[in-house]
Amino acid sequence: MNLKRKVEVAVISDVHLGTYGCHAKQLLTYLNSINPKTLILNGDIIDISQFSKRYFPKSHLQVIKKIMDFAADGVDVIYITGNHDEMLRKFSGTKIGNISIVDKKIMHLDGKRAWFFHGDVFDASIQNAKWLAKLGGYGYDLLILFNRLINWILVKMGKERYSLSKKIKNSVKRAIKYISDFEEVATDLAIEKGYDYVVCGHIHQPKMIVKKNKKGETIYLNSGDWVENFTALEYQFKRWKIYNYNTDKRSAFFADEDIKTMDIQDLISAITIFNPKAVKRQ
Repeated sequence: MNLKRKVEVAVISDVHLGTYGCHAKQLLTYLNSINPKTLILNGDIIDISQFSKRYFPKSHLQVIKKIMDFAADGVDVIYITGNHDEMLRKFSGTKIGNISIVDKKIMHLDGKRAWFFHGDVFDASIQNAKWLAKLGGYGYDLLILFNRLINWILVKMGKERYSLSKKIKNSVKRAIKYISDFEEVATDLAIEKGYDYVVCGHIHQPKMIVKKNKKGETIYLNSGDWVENFTALEYQFKRWKIYNYNTDKRSAFFADEDIKTMDIQDLISAITIFNPKAVKRQ
C-alpha cells in the first residue's frame, strides 16, 4: 500500500548535511512520506563551508540518494544556493536531468507568484565578514554537540529534549530584532516586486504570516531547518502549511528499503554516477 502524501511543492532548507547538528534520519523519514511534484531545496542543504572528510555519515548520504531518486522518478528538484553551499553558485543555471541549480526561483502557483531564495543576501555579517560567520559556525557546532549530550542525559532520565540554541535565540533581544528586520526587508521587497509569496530559509525560524505595508501585502513563509525545528513547507490544494516533524510525525515508510540496506560504498557509487549528456546550462 502506497501511503505517501501527494504534495504539489515541498520546500526544505538549512539541512546542513556534513555537520553534527544535522538530523538526517528524521529528514529521510519525512522525504519517504511524501510524493512531491516539485522539491525545492532552499539553501544550506550540504554544508560545504564546514565540510570535513571526518564526518559524513551514512544517513547523510542516504538523504542525497533519496533526493537523486526523486529526480530520477520525474520530480522537479530545484537546488537554491545558500551561504553554507555558496560554492555551488558558480554552477548557477546548470541543469542535470531534473535537478536545477539556481540562486533564486519564481514560480506561478494557481495564479499567484511565489519568490523563493535562501535569504543570506540580507545578512551583512556574512557578506562583509565571512571569516566571522565561519567562526560563528564552529561555535554553533560545539553548542549542538553539547546540546546532544544534554539531550542524551534527559532522554535517559525520561524527560523531554531541550534546545539550547533555540532558547538562546529566543531570549536574546538582538537575535529577535535581527529576525524581525529580516522578515521586514524580505516582505517589503516582495511587495514592491508584486509577489504574492516570499519563501526563505537561512534564519532557522519556521513561519507563515501575512505582512502588510503602505504599498500592499504578501505572505511571508520560512521553511525553518533540520537542525533545531525539523520543519518543511508544503503547498497543496492552493494552500501552504508548515510541516513539523515533532507534531506531524509519521511512521517510517518502507518503499525505499533499498536505501536503508545499502552500505556506504554502495551509496557513494549510486550518488556519483555521472552522465555528462544530462548536464545543460539554463
